[in-house]
Amino acid sequence: MRFLVVGAGALGGYFGGRLLEAGRDVTFLLRPRRAAQLAKTGLMVQSPFGNLELPAPKHVLAENIDGPYDVVVVGSKAYDLASTMDSFAPAVGPDTVILPLLNGMKHIDQLVERFGDERVLGGLCMISATLDDEGRVLHLNDMHGLSYGERAGGRSARVDAIAAQFAGAKFDATASETIAQDMWEKWVFIASAAGLTSLMRASIGDIVAAGGQDVALSIFDECCAIAAHNGFAPRPAAIQRGRAVVTTAGSPMTASMYKDMVRGAAVEADHIVGDLLGRAPRSDSPVPTVLRTAYVHLKAYEARRAREAG
Repeated sequence: MRFLVVGAGALGGYFGGRLLEAGRDVTFLLRPRRAAQLAKTGLMVQSPFGNLELPAPKHVLAENIDGPYDVVVVGSKAYDLASTMDSFAPAVGPDTVILPLLNGMKHIDQLVERFGDERVLGGLCMISATLDDEGRVLHLNDMHGLSYGERAGGRSARVDAIAAQFAGAKFDATASETIAQDMWEKWVFIASAAGLTSLMRASIGDIVAAGGQDVALSIFDECCAIAAHNGFAPRPAAIQRGRAVVTTAGSPMTASMYKDMVRGAAVEADHIVGDLLGRAPRSDSPVPTVLRTAYVHLKAYEARRAREAG
């Protein structure tokens, strides 16, 4: 089975590197700058589960894709998805499966519109990773899970084939029969944490220390209610876990969206928070919710960033 991993950043570099480590047929789709960097340094991963140094990982530039791959793994930022789809489109054939690892659900609609419903699996990953200034993948926590499955539920021959390829790779791979539910539950958590820590410009622990547990629970419960309105009410374990995480005293946790704001980078405001708001039930209340307030805060940041860049 031939895998095309789009990019060799934090997500693609980690999971693609682990697949290469396990002897799988992996090619990275790279931009010229990253290709030049990997040609010089190789793909380096630093992880609690063991470091990796792959001196010359197989790669291709978009203009040099010579035919379809079996599986295309996509882990780009949502705001780059349109150009990313253009870059890997030549790799998508009649039997190609696309496995996206983005947060939220809007990207599923975009991928389906571009490539067809039958080609797009559901997927998510649970990992904290980043690239350092030298291009090394730094794995920052003790989770490295990747879940995938048919969006309509159940198992299929192609999911079983992917499972066989993922078996033996050094990450926690799960072929899920409820991947849509899993994705919604992660979306609820990510939107809550991103909205909360970005709005407050603080860690969970600092928000709790300020007496803000009620604010944290309000945004989490609001996100849960939106999921339920769309037919994906979070399961009890997900609710318990989420409520505990956003109210943990002393927690240093901040969402990656907050970290992006701090360094003046682009954020996935529309994809993570705005799209969730757009799926909320109609409300006649004149008082904006915490999630709505967080979204306006993110959009104001984007407006200021665009003005300063211009």
